[in-house]
Amino acid sequence: MSTHNHDEAVRQLTVCNACRYCEGYCSAFKALTRYRNFDKPTVSHLANLCHNCRGCYYACQYTEPHEFAINIPALLADIRAQNWEQHIKPSGLSTLLQAKLWPYVLMTGVFMVLFSMGTGVSWMSSEAFYTSLSHSTLVSIFLPLFVLPWIALFFGLRSYWKSVGGSRVAISDINSALKSAATMDNLTGGHGQGCHYEAAERYTHLRRWAHHATMYGFLMCFASTSLATIYHYVFDLPAPYSLFSVPKLLGVVGGVMLSCGTAALAALKWKADTKLGSLKRTNGEYAFIGLLFSVSTTGLLLYWASGTDFAAGWLIIHLSFIATFFISIPYSKMVHGLFRLAALCREAQIQRLASTG
Repeated sequence: MSTHNHDEAVRQLTVCNACRYCEGYCSAFKALTRYRNFDKPTVSHLANLCHNCRGCYYACQYTEPHEFAINIPALLADIRAQNWEQHIKPSGLSTLLQAKLWPYVLMTGVFMVLFSMGTGVSWMSSEAFYTSLSHSTLVSIFLPLFVLPWIALFFGLRSYWKSVGGSRVAISDINSALKSAATMDNLTGGHGQGCHYEAAERYTHLRRWAHHATMYGFLMCFASTSLATIYHYVFDLPAPYSLFSVPKLLGVVGGVMLSCGTAALAALKWKADTKLGSLKRTNGEYAFIGLLFSVSTTGLLLYWASGTDFAAGWLIIHLSFIATFFISIPYSKMVHGLFRLAALCREAQIQRLASTG
């Protein structure tokens, strides 16, 4: 976090702490009232608790044109992103992928060339999935692409946890954080009516529902892949699987949910006021949403094209998007959910320690 952003955070949060009109709105404002001084770890913690629902902005009497010019959603969005850039190494890659669209396009294009020329997969072929590209080849390509980014993410989260004063976590802290993340209760604005993200003065639950579809769709797709791996290695049941098999049902239903959820998020973002977010990172956020949409949608198209001459082409495209997604996991807005989960866990920990004296 830059010194300028920290100074501005201290100024605005001090005003909010004196006013306290938004005290019950979300986890960030509930935690805010606990502090009198806002050092960098405290500001980082509050920033990652914020869900950018924007209810505080539309309720505030001190926004522009008032001389206080309070804009907590934009301020915390910038600080949040700077947190990810600070803790995930190399930070330059995080800065690039959070702000630009072209790296995603470039990586996907490079992978398309590699999959089509390097592996010898034809663009026009009706061959079965594993006939075009063997299971062992897929594993050798995607295992390092998956594992290495998660190692970077692990060390980044550990760095963040230490920076905000996190100590040994209790099961109850994890349960509290997971419950909050699973229900996305902070997207209700603290009053159950919803948030203001794309509708300004009006309440709406659309963003919460879109996040639910995206998150649970992604988890179902991940469960599908994990279960298929168990089928392959433990039960010696290699793909392909029938439509009514558990891996296939999870993959198809999860893919539809993920495609619908990300499409809805993109539409809501298009409607939203850009000055209440991190302006420098708007293109990167669209790129991340578009990448998730592309991964799920091309997966569904690959299933639909099975047995046709378009199957191999969709396989190349789908695998290219997956490879790009794997690489970008620690450096794109994908990390926001995990950093927020860590912040929710830290908040539960602080409350537990305070209650036990």
